[in-house]
Amino acid sequence: MFSTHAHDPDLHFSEKLRYLPWGFVFVVMLLSLFGVAMLYSAGGASWKPWAATQLYRVIPGLLLMLAIGLVDIRFWYRWSFLLYASALLLLVAVVAIGHTGMGAKRWIRMGIFVLQPSAYMKVVLAMVLAKYFHQLTYEQIGNPLRLFTPAGLVLVPAALILIEPNLGMATLLVLFSAAVFFLAGVRWWIFGLLGVGVPFAAQQAWKHLHDYQKQRLLTFINPEQDPLGSGYNIIQSKIALGSGGLFGKGFGMGTQSQLNFLPEKHTDFIFVVLAEEMGLMGAVLLLVLFFILIAYGYVISLNCRHQFGRLLGLGLTTSFFLYVLTNVAMVTGLIPVVGIPLPLVSYGGSVMLAFYIACGLLLSIAIHKDARLDGSAPQ
Repeated sequence: MFSTHAHDPDLHFSEKLRYLPWGFVFVVMLLSLFGVAMLYSAGGASWKPWAATQLYRVIPGLLLMLAIGLVDIRFWYRWSFLLYASALLLLVAVVAIGHTGMGAKRWIRMGIFVLQPSAYMKVVLAMVLAKYFHQLTYEQIGNPLRLFTPAGLVLVPAALILIEPNLGMATLLVLFSAAVFFLAGVRWWIFGLLGVGVPFAAQQAWKHLHDYQKQRLLTFINPEQDPLGSGYNIIQSKIALGSGGLFGKGFGMGTQSQLNFLPEKHTDFIFVVLAEEMGLMGAVLLLVLFFILIAYGYVISLNCRHQFGRLLGLGLTTSFFLYVLTNVAMVTGLIPVVGIPLPLVSYGGSVMLAFYIACGLLLSIAIHKDARLDGSAPQ
């Protein structure tokens, strides 16, 4: 699947193209087109209002991914903290002057564009954590005092995202960061100590949740207690999932989605549109594509010979996994509805662009897996 040839860290353009994992690029493209097709169906077999806009994003998104992949990994290593600072400033701006939509302040207007900074924060956070741990020895990582800095790097943006409020995104940010900590070599007993405080933290978090967030959790336990209110979304989702059967009702023929019983069918619940119209087989096909993408990501990361690339790739790939897992578990009723989109398939500009950037970084890791960072030899 990947070349085992030892890469010169200073590659020419043609050599970079040769070492590019085109299989990974192809899977990203397939998932993107899969999303456009489902948005076409969700829009009533029409390019408007979602499919055409999404398609216009796919082509520049794929080109941006390739461009980022061809940039030397040392560039991203060198500027990671500056990129993190810029994303943090955008999160602060969201809290101060952000655009409010659907009861939350998660976006900021920049000219004709509306950005969701939390989507980019997960990418640059993976970069700064990877750089921080790259600069430490295994023994230094075992020193708890060394963990205060990376913990702050995680908790500050997580707190700002919670203020928006966006509980789902903040939770995913903390979870994939914890995975980076673990993969970097943070000791088990530290995670154990943190685990002891989880019940107390959960109790305090419950007190500070908004009423609608509390209602989501209560609805998860018993959706039927309010079938026309807070339980409506998940009840309709389950009806659509069950009615799809093995092979589905046919492309563009889903009753729950086409008759608008299914809420947020173009974003959070796009997987349900697929399951109703293409059945279990279509849903499995999409999940297999995601499995291949995630497997590619982990192999790219583990093949990298420097710690920065390994941890960056593992962190980004783990975030992919958590996004897919959370979205599918959410729409099938296994966890509360937390508003997490399906990567590259759900409609949305900022989140989609952030995933293309993350995929581009994985390409850069694959091409520059033997690069020397800080003048050191590959590890």
